[in-house]
Amino acid sequence: MPERTAPLPLRAVRIAAKCPICQKTGTEEFRPFCSKRCVNVDLGRWLKEGYRVPTDEAPEEGGGEGGEPGPPRQTG
Repeated sequence: MPERTAPLPLRAVRIAAKCPICQKTGTEEFRPFCSKRCVNVDLGRWLKEGYRVPTDEAPEEGGGEGGEPGPPRQTG
């Protein structure tokens, strides 16, 4: 019977990622972006709530910012 050797450990292979803003090759300094400009463009989109997850839910009534409860609802 042939002698079995232990399998070699798997190595992670780093794939050069493309910048999510302009599709250029990302740099190590600004990863995954290619430049400070693309970092700032992405930050601006987050701050202006440009990234949203689509949902079928209607917005809640009342409720203030930060999870504070709104005024009580009156039922009739």
